[in-house]
Amino acid sequence: MQWKTRVTELLDIKYPIIQGGLAYLAYADLCAAVSNAGGLGQITAMSLDSPEALRDEIRKAKTMTDKSFGVNFAIGQHGRPYSHMIDVALEEGVKVMSVTGGNPTPFFEQLKGTDVKKLVLVAAKRQAMKAEELGADAVMVVGHEGGGHLGRDDVGTMVLTPQVVDAVSIPVIASGGIGDGRGWMAAHALGAEGIEMGTRFIATRECVHASQPYLDALLNSSETGTTVIKRTLGTPARALTGPWTEKIIDLEAKNANYEMLKDYISGKANQKFIHDGDVESGYGWAGQVSGLITDVPTVEELFERMVKEAEEIRNGWNFNN
Repeated sequence: MQWKTRVTELLDIKYPIIQGGLAYLAYADLCAAVSNAGGLGQITAMSLDSPEALRDEIRKAKTMTDKSFGVNFAIGQHGRPYSHMIDVALEEGVKVMSVTGGNPTPFFEQLKGTDVKKLVLVAAKRQAMKAEELGADAVMVVGHEGGGHLGRDDVGTMVLTPQVVDAVSIPVIASGGIGDGRGWMAAHALGAEGIEMGTRFIATRECVHASQPYLDALLNSSETGTTVIKRTLGTPARALTGPWTEKIIDLEAKNANYEMLKDYISGKANQKFIHDGDVESGYGWAGQVSGLITDVPTVEELFERMVKEAEEIRNGWNFNN
């Protein structure tokens, strides 16, 4: 069965499945595994300490796959410069780059005149329209179910995806709440031409930087096992519910400002849990789809399962019978 869409053609991939940026987790091992399985793997640039670290990671990925892969730039991290990181990705011949958070205008300006395929993660129809105006080749639309940073409007994937499909002419990729073949096919039914998954890829063998306590928390989570933090800062984000997120929510309820919250919501606190497994001193991003995750397969096994599920659904969509 063929899975040809504008997304597969744009990105030169077999299946229209994209791995999310995944701060402090999306490195060469996971990136290459997703690309080898037929999707688009990505390396997370802004979790790396330097341009040379990004160069090393890109070169490592090239030794592990000859397939298309991308580099993600999470630019909303308190104004940290990133143009030098884009320079490295261009020097290394990366053909797909995605941007999440912040104002993407400088991202587009720097890539003007190149043949790089540009993807933008959006959480609202107006953002998608602006991304198309700026020159995006496709938009990834994340609904309120998603993990990590979300939009401020609390609109779910089921409603947001068709709204964006109707508002733009470029391909739309659905994200948020998707973790199996059923979610994949639901996205296509809504008009999307591909999907992006983050949380589901954390619970795979090739996500080698995820600690066992983090994986255990994902496996034991339910659909109600996540919490939205940072609402009071205007940057809502979904994480697994735990002692640390409860402290954050308590501080927010007491009208804590950014200075009071910054150590609790920092990248270091994130890494304490996802890398070191310290549930009492850190937190881990996750979407509501964690309630559907019950195992830790290889990426290839996950793709095989999803393709089988999706094909069974496609074959059953004959309403004349």
